[in-house]
Amino acid sequence: MPGCQGSRRPTYGDGRRSLREGDIEADEALLVLDGVSRSHGERQVLRPLDLTLAPGEAVALLGHNGSGKSTLLRLAAGRDQPTTGRVLFAGAPMDEDDPVVRARVAVVGDALTCYPDLTVRQHLELVAVGHAVPDGEAAVDAALAAHSLAERAGALTAELSSGQLQELLLAAALLRPRELLLLDEPEQRLDPAARERLARAMTERRESGVTLLFATHHRELARAVADRVLLLDNGNVVAEGTPERVLPS
Repeated sequence: MPGCQGSRRPTYGDGRRSLREGDIEADEALLVLDGVSRSHGERQVLRPLDLTLAPGEAVALLGHNGSGKSTLLRLAAGRDQPTTGRVLFAGAPMDEDDPVVRARVAVVGDALTCYPDLTVRQHLELVAVGHAVPDGEAAVDAALAAHSLAERAGALTAELSSGQLQELLLAAALLRPRELLLLDEPEQRLDPAARERLARAMTERRESGVTLLFATHHRELARAVADRVLLLDNGNVVAEGTPERVLPS
């Protein structure tokens, strides 16, 4: 179904690191995109870029539809191969079929793999068992409550609203252990209260040391969660920096 020793970097008042371009050394990076680009025929949908994420760092991708956000995420997840460049996870080529990668990386995309005969609870129990989540039953109960799905725990996925399906997708990804969490517009189909819960959940994961790379249309989510923001336009990175710099109020 469908997540250092040495001189300390400056931090924001809320504890987030202030990371400048080129501030992360290669040997401390969890995810590296090195000169990656993507073309379809003669059309270049993502121009060459470099992006490095350290453990516990959150980077937001913003831009209009077709700007290259989802393409970049698919490359980062190993679901698509770059036309040029390479993607490394923990120093090795990213391969979504590698069991080690599957165990350490969680992806929230635009589709949920559902089993029509399983209930909401059973979907989450499957995730808990498959990833050896400690105290799985309690963890599933907590996930149901956190995503306002407790009253729908016995429902089949065909009986859920689009917002509830999105909550199930997020619950499944956030339930399992992971070091890298890749999210493509996780706020879609969520109401304002649910988006606030999502921001808190993502912040908690970042503070626990999980690395996050996420695409979003909501500047508020980027401001609340991200250490850095990349603004894309027609496959180009047109701005990069802290949320305060790239997304002024």
